[in-house]
Amino acid sequence: MSNPEKKKTIKTSIGGQAVIEGVMMRGPKVTALSVRMPDQSISTEEWATPDGNKWYKKTPFIRGIFNFIESMTCGYQSLMKAAEKAGLDDDEEPSKFEQKLRDMLGDKFMPFLEGCILLFSLVMALFFFAFLPTTIVNLLNGVITHPLALSALEGLTKIAILIVYLAAISNMSDIKRVFMYHGAEHKTIFCYEHGLPLTVENVRIQPRHHPRCGTSFLFVVIVVSILLSSVLFSFVEVTNTFARMGLHLLLLPVIVSLTYELNRVVGRYDNRLTRLVSAPGMWLQNWTTFEPDDSMIEVGIRAFTLVLPEEKGKDQW
Repeated sequence: MSNPEKKKTIKTSIGGQAVIEGVMMRGPKVTALSVRMPDQSISTEEWATPDGNKWYKKTPFIRGIFNFIESMTCGYQSLMKAAEKAGLDDDEEPSKFEQKLRDMLGDKFMPFLEGCILLFSLVMALFFFAFLPTTIVNLLNGVITHPLALSALEGLTKIAILIVYLAAISNMSDIKRVFMYHGAEHKTIFCYEHGLPLTVENVRIQPRHHPRCGTSFLFVVIVVSILLSSVLFSFVEVTNTFARMGLHLLLLPVIVSLTYELNRVVGRYDNRLTRLVSAPGMWLQNWTTFEPDDSMIEVGIRAFTLVLPEEKGKDQW
């Protein structure tokens, strides 16, 4: 009897993201958010996916920047919507400070709170993945002098921080549930790509690791940054921590563009080379995906079916 997991028939451009108690799926025309509500019903919301036919979203080495920003924005908004739908912290009494802010800001309280969360996240990301690795490299600048070795050390520090961070948060109960929904998202996409009907039974048997996951994208970003930094700092000697950070930030659009194009190639083909490139990101998914339960799979299926294009083949990678 043939194994259905080996019969991949298509590669879809539909992608998704796990959110609090739910899954967001993004199709060519429609984006959908499905959330498991406190009463166990499934709440869904749909909105139009931004037009992907704009010239700047189709031009190689430019499209990566715009698609990355768009994906990040959509992902963040979906997280906020899911948290609101799932009734996160609804049962908790607001503190005096929070209540004062609510009274003072009124309807603007939630946008203000979301802005604060986003700002805090950006500051923490800059500290752990820019300031800290750069500081370590600068401290060892007199001991290690070769630009490639310094850039490799900086990149390895970022990878180590990422692994420690993922390993730590994956043990938190709420985060683990998000990662279980991440597994449901991957399994649902795999089931569709294998040409099987989208049922809980068919989705359940699929792998939870997917080669075109955003986790893989993050890892490739770090590798590309190592290579570009090695070239840059072999010509420009920078010892100041903040100047080095600034140059890294200036390189970010180039890194994202190159990584996006590389991921498109890797996603299109399946051979030893592409599997080798995908392997580290697949390994990282041991911390970012967990086996979902059937109720989570139902949420993933609901979101996916809402974004399927009416015309067959319009979602091919």
